[in-house]
Amino acid sequence: GGLGRPFRGYKAWPAIDVAEKDGEVVVRAEVPGCKAEDIDISVYGDTLTITGEKKDSRQEKDNDGWYHMETTYGSFRREITLPAEIDENKIEAVCKDGVLSVTLPKAEKTKAVKVKVQS
Repeated sequence: GGLGRPFRGYKAWPAIDVAEKDGEVVVRAEVPGCKAEDIDISVYGDTLTITGEKKDSRQEKDNDGWYHMETTYGSFRREITLPAEIDENKIEAVCKDGVLSVTLPKAEKTKAVKVKVQS
């Protein structure tokens, strides 16, 4: 249901880096406050979709004894067009310290395969 309300000063969030290495594409997203179970990743064709929910709550006490609690609920959805064909069966995603890293090995369809001949 819906993408939630945009954050103030709305910009594409989270910020995403895409790096293409020898045999893989690595996508990194900064998702502070997100846990692994809050994030969904799917690949369809050459599009990687990252969706998730941000939850953040803090409790502070100042000198006057006031408590301040803030809870931000925000959903995000980012679609990234991948620069190469991907082997969907070998994708790995790790969410640690507020950074989501998705490693997408390139498909080996273009490589020549050597077949051993049985005797």
